[in-house]
Amino acid sequence: MTAAEALAFIEQRGVVLVSARGPIPRLTEVIAGEPIKGSWWGHPKGHQIFVIVEAVTESEDVLVCRLVKGKITLVHRRLWPALVRLANRFSPDKLAQVKQEHTSSGRHVNKEVPFPHWVPAAVTKQAKSMSEADAIAALGEWATAALHKN
Repeated sequence: MTAAEALAFIEQRGVVLVSARGPIPRLTEVIAGEPIKGSWWGHPKGHQIFVIVEAVTESEDVLVCRLVKGKITLVHRRLWPALVRLANRFSPDKLAQVKQEHTSSGRHVNKEVPFPHWVPAAVTKQAKSMSEADAIAALGEWATAALHKN
């Protein structure tokens, strides 16, 4: 799998987890082409997984947040209006954009951009014209279950 294929998968699915278990697909397993037991770092395709995950998380078309069960979640840009429309149904920490910064020592540090500071004006405009029912439907089945719990 290439980074372009991974981005196409994220666009098609709309919302995916990076590696945590949950009600939606895990990108690491899609890249590996099989279920992963334990850490994906130890998988034979671990390097490929790392390179692809790095590429998709740096894409301007992907929001990295903690939307699903507080785990690192990738949301494709096509669903941002639905997410913004339903923002009042999620805790603000789940909608914060997670950005990974590389320090001079080579470590990776997560920085968060609070919601709605990361939201483009055009997305906010689209969200205002969307019904709540349409937004829930756009996000999919996992959202219906999650929103009824909130």
